[in-house]
Amino acid sequence: MEERNSHIDELIAAFLSKGLSKEAREELDAWIASSEANRRYFMQQQEIWFSAVQEEERTRYDADRAFETFRKRVAASTAQKQSKKVIDWKTIYKYAAAVLVVGLISFFSYRQGESNLQNALTQVEVEAPLGAQTRLRLPDGTLVVLNAGSRLVYPQDFGVDNREVELSGEGYFEVERNEKLPFHVQTPSLSVRVLGTKFNFRDYPNDEEAVVSLLEGKVVLDNRLRAEAEMILLPNEQVTLDKAEGHMKKETKEVKNVLEWTSGKLFFDELPLPEVVKILERSYDVHITFATDSLREFRFYGSFGRGEQGIKDILEALEKTGKVRYKQKDREITLY
Repeated sequence: MEERNSHIDELIAAFLSKGLSKEAREELDAWIASSEANRRYFMQQQEIWFSAVQEEERTRYDADRAFETFRKRVAASTAQKQSKKVIDWKTIYKYAAAVLVVGLISFFSYRQGESNLQNALTQVEVEAPLGAQTRLRLPDGTLVVLNAGSRLVYPQDFGVDNREVELSGEGYFEVERNEKLPFHVQTPSLSVRVLGTKFNFRDYPNDEEAVVSLLEGKVVLDNRLRAEAEMILLPNEQVTLDKAEGHMKKETKEVKNVLEWTSGKLFFDELPLPEVVKILERSYDVHITFATDSLREFRFYGSFGRGEQGIKDILEALEKTGKVRYKQKDREITLY
């Protein structure tokens, strides 16, 4: 029995950190579904895990401190429930390090009672602040890259009986295939359903359009703004949803250019200046205003390395077109 418990603990730890193979995942799912006690045990370990991650995210990552935090919470929970199970925490500590090094900025709410560890954790929230990007792996192994000013929210039990996430902003997804559990990404405007694929999804709240660009596989799009037939997207196709009109439009697109941002590059393909400004504000955490509305009609083409070139380099490139001039004071920029 103890060997069996140890094996299950290793599966849970791997699920929470790096994902499982198809066979291992099916084994864990079957074990969880076999009894209510098993399901409660899985949820308890997941809550302890994430509450430990939360505490370490408040400061810089420290492996020893992270292990100690996790160990104390496990010990408290185990003692309070008077569990007789022998747990291979050495193995779980090893996986915990992998999770904590990722450095996710997650926000949780929890409370501890006198006799029981009560956890109010309901969802995990990951953010990429202005001027930065965040890269993470979901429990099912799916890779997500969040662009500056974006947020991803997924439920505590993600991967157990659902693979649903909510996006605000822009994210690139490399989805692990699972035919039993389709992967859903949802924004207020669009819902994207996939099995296993690579795609980019941009839907910032203050943007006039929501855009989905497919690199590999196939996705199904559902318009949430207007009753409209679902649209299927194939590689090197892009769908743009006009939020004002509520209609989707599909076109062929060189998607690799759309994904330049994931490698730290800014690619402007004859973009209207207002769109360029939005990208610059998010990427460099600045505020840009127009002194004259005539500039809004200007389109700009250029490619820049965000790591090597600062906001001033791009502003000077705009100025060299002879159409735009700028003034800058700290993070406030005026175009005229």
